[in-house]
Amino acid sequence: MKIRIIGVPVDLGAGRRGVDMGPSAIRYAQLQEKLRSLGHEVDDAGDMEVAIPETQAVRDSKLRYLPEIVAFSRVCADAVEKALREGCFPLVLGGDHSIAVGTLWGVTRVKRDCGVLWFDAHGDFNTAETTPSGNIHGMSFASSLGMGAPELTQNPLPASRLSPRRCVLIGARSLDPGEQRLLRASGVHVYTMHEVDKYGMKDVVGRALDEMRGADGVHLSFDMDVVDPREAPGVGTPVRGGITFREAHLAMELVAEARVVTSMEMAEVNPILDHQNQTAELAAHLMASALGMRIMA
Repeated sequence: MKIRIIGVPVDLGAGRRGVDMGPSAIRYAQLQEKLRSLGHEVDDAGDMEVAIPETQAVRDSKLRYLPEIVAFSRVCADAVEKALREGCFPLVLGGDHSIAVGTLWGVTRVKRDCGVLWFDAHGDFNTAETTPSGNIHGMSFASSLGMGAPELTQNPLPASRLSPRRCVLIGARSLDPGEQRLLRASGVHVYTMHEVDKYGMKDVVGRALDEMRGADGVHLSFDMDVVDPREAPGVGTPVRGGITFREAHLAMELVAEARVVTSMEMAEVNPILDHQNQTAELAAHLMASALGMRIMA
């Protein structure tokens, strides 16, 4: 396939600086070379221009940097939509997980019945009413399903809205009380680490893919903090007890075998907190696994 890399070097949505360098760290981990070795054509569109916190003011402590995040989300959405309409696979490199607002705006302008596989230690299902931090990277999944601030839920020129029955959260182990209530009421399928431990990654991903049957595409949103911090130390909000190196690869291999994913984003790689680019290296390998890399070619 033809893959278009779109860099979104943003850390406005997070509470710690550094994830804006994530796209560069992932590229340094030879992402393009890995994808080209699989036979894919790779077009790197470069990085979007994104404001930095030092040049902006926080107008609302419950929705930190909202205008700036909406602005880059619109640009990101346009880039993702353009890639899909041109027959490309959009591969979005974050940046914090607020990038999902823009990527899913772009995806749902083209895909009329799209599913979402969301790998994350957190729910990202807060709103301004429930958030303990005001950080929008903790709201992006909820806003993509129409919950929260109108600026984040109103997709310009949408073809469709996501259906909760086609949305699956995998690997969660740190959910705020408000998120738990909203997730239970939403209809989103949630597989916490309890279910991953109990049933195994193969079964959990199989169940998740069953929910995608009949969809005209699946967006894969991968937050590197879903992986245990011993394997992925370079993330802003690490939580012990995450999925292992092999569980992460198995999940991506199963997704690749299903041949349903039509777009992907990789979020929350923070090189400042990493050890010798270990987390970015793993992120690049996981993207390659999701796009066809095998132990035995």
